[in-house]
Amino acid sequence: MTQKTAVHPAGHAAAPAKFSHGVRKGNILQVAGQVGFLPVEPGQEPVLAGPTLREQTRQTLANVKAVLEAGGASLEDVVMLRVYLTDTAHFAEMNEVYDEFLADLKEAPAARTTVYVGLPDGLLVEIDALAVLD
Repeated sequence: MTQKTAVHPAGHAAAPAKFSHGVRKGNILQVAGQVGFLPVEPGQEPVLAGPTLREQTRQTLANVKAVLEAGGASLEDVVMLRVYLTDTAHFAEMNEVYDEFLADLKEAPAARTTVYVGLPDGLLVEIDALAVLD
């Protein structure tokens, strides 16, 4: 049986509860919901990339990418992304940033679902991912 391994990239703040930023088992890597916190040094409190959706979406996608890379994957390996937004009015702007960030993909883009949710104060977007490695 393949062992399940936690993935915690450098620069990510400790999770606020008992969960991993990512979990790899065999050729599957699940990235937990990431938000727009900037990289931190150990022991520092997380700080948002900024108050705007654009800033937070860019940093959130960078954080997803960091977890993927720490787990031995890349954006090319992602088969599913889930985007959680706090406001339906943010959909078009988030898509602009999303498309810019993923513009260099060579293979088919991941499937995606967008859901509207409540997030902790100040957070506008959260994204998780599922990757399958060759």
